[in-house]
Amino acid sequence: MNNDANDRGGCILVGVFPGQPDTVVREAARLAARLGTDLVCAHADDSGYMVQAMMDGTVSSLSFDPDLPAMDTPEFDADLAQHLAGLLDGSGIRWSTREVSGEPALALGQLAEDLDASLIVVGTRRPGVRGGLQEFFTGSMAANLAHRQRRPVVVVPVHPLDAGTALPWETAS
Repeated sequence: MNNDANDRGGCILVGVFPGQPDTVVREAARLAARLGTDLVCAHADDSGYMVQAMMDGTVSSLSFDPDLPAMDTPEFDADLAQHLAGLLDGSGIRWSTREVSGEPALALGQLAEDLDASLIVVGTRRPGVRGGLQEFFTGSMAANLAHRQRRPVVVVPVHPLDAGTALPWETAS
């Protein structure tokens, strides 16, 4: 991770999670390089919610489970950070990581506002029944972002389908 990244003003914000196809981060990095801006890789922990955001970028959050203790500063997953370093170190762009709490689309939208991000990059949903169920219950992150905040949203296709192939929401369960 490049901790020197200036993730204020004009950065590109990319939503990341463990197991995500590398295509999403690589495309976000290409955009950052072309636009000459920093890349902020953000993971949203949906097991809690943000209570307060401080000026230095740290957050205070609480778990939805009242039996779990408060997390003053949620920590970015070390394995995910190492994977991102393998993708981004040597790319010529400055990048950093952020951990946020809450419903992913709302948390990413709020972080984009806090950072004054130029745009938000996300990937398409996972194919298959599990991805379809998740989208049924939580909705499309891209659609939520497109309607609940004011920045452009770039959606990277992670499993493009051939013309004539049924779209994920068109297939029978």
